[in-house]
Amino acid sequence: MVRCFLIHTVCPVSALSAGESRVLYSRVFGPDDGVLSERHRDFSPEERRLLQKERVTAVARQVRSAISLSREASGRLIVETLPGEENLALQDADCGVVRLRAGDPFSEETSALWLGVQSLGFTLVCEPHENLLLAEGTLRNLTRHCLEHLHMLGQGSEVLLKSNRIDVLLSRLLPHGQLLFLNHRFAQSLEKEVAAYMAK
Repeated sequence: MVRCFLIHTVCPVSALSAGESRVLYSRVFGPDDGVLSERHRDFSPEERRLLQKERVTAVARQVRSAISLSREASGRLIVETLPGEENLALQDADCGVVRLRAGDPFSEETSALWLGVQSLGFTLVCEPHENLLLAEGTLRNLTRHCLEHLHMLGQGSEVLLKSNRIDVLLSRLLPHGQLLFLNHRFAQSLEKEVAAYMAK
């Protein structure tokens, strides 16, 4: 099962310090760790929400660090793409996996799959037994739809105003955090459904 999906910045933003990452969108699936753990059982709903926000921010920070290291090691320069060239940007995206130890930030060990597309990071946090190849395919599919239909790479793109459309994408491509094995016919059906919704 996928624990969470997030979109965050991976390049310096003027309002943030050098090592920080801004979470633009996050969606957590499954039971809340705060409810299940004995230590956090007495937390109020607001305290649980803050704890969840801290965990998501910690994931974004670790992924941002991994993307930065990957980009430095490869020595490639990031080339800004023009609107309509989202597929080219996705092909040039950096990708990888970060193993998150138990307790940092979730109570059990998890894996964070990430795609770094220019200044944005797209991340899926999966449970340790999850099929990482299937998760990568799902992450690439989600990222492609976000880039193509929501035009996230353009100037002035406001991801926060498009959260309802991202929610619909997640409900179709990652229902309740479950990775889907898609045959060709079902994948085409989903593509048509998503494209029809996004055209509205």
